Amino acid sequence: MIRRLNGRHAAASVCALVAALALAAPAAAQSTGMVKGLVRDDKGQPVDAAKITIEFVEGVNRKQETKTNKKGEFVQIGLQSGAYKITAEKEGIGSQQFDARVRIGQATEVNFVLSGKNAPPNKEDLAKGAELKKTFEDGVAASRAGNFDEAIAQFNHGAELSTTCADCYYNLGYAYSQKKEYDKAEASYKKAIEIKPDYGEAYNGLANIYNAQRKFDEAAAASTKAAELGGGGAAAGGGGGNVNAMYNQGVILWNAGKIPEAKKQFEAVLKADPNHAESHYQLGMALVNEGNLAGAATEFETYLKLSPDGPNSATAKALVAQLKK
Repeated sequence: MIRRLNGRHAAASVCALVAALALAAPAAAQSTGMVKGLVRDDKGQPVDAAKITIEFVEGVNRKQETKTNKKGEFVQIGLQSGAYKITAEKEGIGSQQFDARVRIGQATEVNFVLSGKNAPPNKEDLAKGAELKKTFEDGVAASRAGNFDEAIAQFNHGAELSTTCADCYYNLGYAYSQKKEYDKAEASYKKAIEIKPDYGEAYNGLANIYNAQRKFDEAAAASTKAAELGGGGAAAGGGGGNVNAMYNQGVILWNAGKIPEAKKQFEAVLKADPNHAESHYQLGMALVNEGNLAGAATEFETYLKLSPDGPNSATAKALVAQLKK
């Protein structure tokens, strides 16, 4: 609802429109991630022309390859967010593989030491790895199809195959949250964080389920941690932070009735990313609350330019029509 501020009220027609609004989920970030690193041999010397294979392991299987330079360095850009298997190999020196998670707008660093001691996995390990990969992919497919019971079964099996599969527990948390089984979702997200303490997405998951249960203090704490792990966040208020985590914090503050604080959060998001459409929409709502109807109309028009078919486009159009009268 629209609140009174400085003795002013928004127009009654705008109030009627705003009262029916539901907050939308955070918009997906319009960016990509990258992987970089260094390959050395067991004597600490850089390995030139080592083959680097970067394999996406969520959903559709994709592989990209690159090579190290004379300094043993490599960089691969344009990667979507998610889990990857990254392998470095050079004939006569050895090979090594690591699991890594790429995050939007950030550089994931993976360094290798190639040695004859990096023995290839045996047949049993290969079979178990293949089963885990298929199980995880089946779980992702079920989750995307909205079949959360099947997704839960698959990710639980994945966690049995690998007790350190943080992504299995993260996806379990998401599936449970969609079924509104918040206790199980919380336990799964926390397990993912136990395995991988810097798992920012899992903290975001916690923030979402706490917010859904109106546990606003816990939601704010989890969202703040997610923003910190994103490389900056609300406290820093600068570019390079995790804008989605910052946006989530604004939503949490708004739902808690802390409208001025929420407004500052949406402004911080837009300072970091001026094209974050949902933040323009929410800032417009905050300006309506203040009685700044001209400013609100500008924000809603910007939202419609950035996201003409977005989840709040119909409401934004109606609000602009009312505010322009």
